[in-house]
Amino acid sequence: MKADSSVFVMGEDIGAYGGAFKVTEGFLDEFGADRVIDTPISEAAIVGAAIGAAHMGLKPICEMQFIDFIGSAFDIIVNFAAKVRYRTGVGAGIVIRGPCGAGGRAGPFHSQNVESYFANVAGLKMVAPATVSDAKGLLKSAIRDPDPVLFFEHKFLYRRLKDDLPADTDFVVPLGRARTHREGSDLTIVTYGAMLYTVERAADRLAEEEGVKVEILDLRTLRPLDVDAITTSVRKTGRLLIVHEAPSFGGFAGEVTAQVCEEAFEWLDAPIRRVAALDTPVPYAAPLEDAHLPAVDDVLATARGQLAY
Repeated sequence: MKADSSVFVMGEDIGAYGGAFKVTEGFLDEFGADRVIDTPISEAAIVGAAIGAAHMGLKPICEMQFIDFIGSAFDIIVNFAAKVRYRTGVGAGIVIRGPCGAGGRAGPFHSQNVESYFANVAGLKMVAPATVSDAKGLLKSAIRDPDPVLFFEHKFLYRRLKDDLPADTDFVVPLGRARTHREGSDLTIVTYGAMLYTVERAADRLAEEEGVKVEILDLRTLRPLDVDAITTSVRKTGRLLIVHEAPSFGGFAGEVTAQVCEEAFEWLDAPIRRVAALDTPVPYAAPLEDAHLPAVDDVLATARGQLAY
């Protein structure tokens, strides 16, 4: 926002209050009410106003107070923002960002992962950073993109990740490129968002206890999907496990599996497996939420089954 005066933010309680998770704290004082806009409680109005602003040459960033509430703007995102370039030749260069995911004991209405809702919609890009530097670099790329980008920020990572940002003020991470988080030769685990750290702990135990070298691929961008990075890794390891927090049925693992079966099936030495949440709403109670979510032991058990082939 310092570098580009056309960038502004809008959403519920993002100004004086600084946002539900304090992501925009201090923005109002620094940039003023014309660029930090507290909106009514209407997600459809927020996105609709952002599309209009984008068509007038501005670069709006919309905040969904919780990503669960994006459902209230589903129609205008899917049936207008995603399709307006195809219909008119003029894209809707907006970013819709918001906190997603479970683990915070917030219950079924404030803990969802919505990526699969939008995965079947041409014209949308989707981003799910797992590191501090990726959060910065991917957000800058999303703001500069001429089409709508959904930017998923896992709330469990907000206060848990500490890292120095790249010194380069123009640091960006291109959309559509996965990142090899850890090199390995025995098993590829594909993941994104907060699940990266669950996978990392499982990989550490496999290395310590059994000498297994797991390759961890952080997708970073869900759409466009970096199929080349996935298939390259699978060709090296011969095994693929996909881990995500959303429920298994209809989840993003299905698309990754389909792509690998089409592009690298003959390289597989074991069946593709997935680890995901249970097919239930996210519970409030802590023991039930823990049981609902993928855990290190779930990843370990599934990975060991694949390695036995």
